[in-house]
Amino acid sequence: MAMKKPFAFGCLIVVLLIVLGGVFYVTGIYNSLVGLDQKVQSQWAQVENTYQRRADLIPNLVETVKGAAAFEKDTYTAVTEARAKVGQTQVNAGQLTPDAFAKFQAAQDGLSSALSRLLVVVEKYPDLKATENFKELQAQLEGTENRITVERQRFNEAAQAFNTRRNRFPAVLVANLFGAKFAEKPYFKAQAGAETAPKVKF
Repeated sequence: MAMKKPFAFGCLIVVLLIVLGGVFYVTGIYNSLVGLDQKVQSQWAQVENTYQRRADLIPNLVETVKGAAAFEKDTYTAVTEARAKVGQTQVNAGQLTPDAFAKFQAAQDGLSSALSRLLVVVEKYPDLKATENFKELQAQLEGTENRITVERQRFNEAAQAFNTRRNRFPAVLVANLFGAKFAEKPYFKAQAGAETAPKVKF
């Protein structure tokens, strides 16, 4: 009987150590997923900032063009409506569901298309293209489009790092325990029928 007690106690210690080891291991996986998720959310904020910068430039661009060119009303309406749609399509960084993400990208792609049509109209007005105000807006818009491309790429890299870690075993088991909190992150894809950002060079 005396020998059974130390053996049972030893077994209890071993089981306790295994349980504690498992808890620490799961905690480590959870914390790494949290860190990668925060990186994705931070990069999403950068994407939104660059898109917001573009949205802020558009009214000035439209007013400059309107002031110097009697362009088609439907072009102006398309840009205005697309910009309004972008303003209504917001995505919470912590809830990047595929559907919400697709709506966000579709709204931004719609604005890119409308903006491209506006800039095509400007081609008819060489005097407008030569004004300092328009040249400055053009340079800012060009720079913003480049930033959008860079930030989207960085977002995709952050999403890939998260998804890779999340889908590896045994992290996938931990991620599935927490449901939507650690859902896979979507990726930006090229606009349908386009391989590059809207052209803003003249």
